[in-house]
Amino acid sequence: MSRKVFYKRGWNHTKTRGRETNTTCSFCGRIVPKYKTFAVYRGFGISDPSLRKEIGLGAGMISTTKFYACPACARHRRIVKKVRK
Repeated sequence: MSRKVFYKRGWNHTKTRGRETNTTCSFCGRIVPKYKTFAVYRGFGISDPSLRKEIGLGAGMISTTKFYACPACARHRRIVKKVRK
């Protein structure tokens, strides 16, 4: 999982409001502006040394996929923490 980030966003993401690109949340399918989403990287790795030696991978990571999570899913899946004052 990614590191814990506090859920706080400002309006400094774009010069003009209302022209943000939209993305789809990978978990619930909600359409959210891209600046509100949280990027989650997930990969498939092989931890068995003999199998890794047989395949010939040095790093052990086969593929890494980038997912976008909306604020609700990010809080539910504990990717981010809500700001407590």
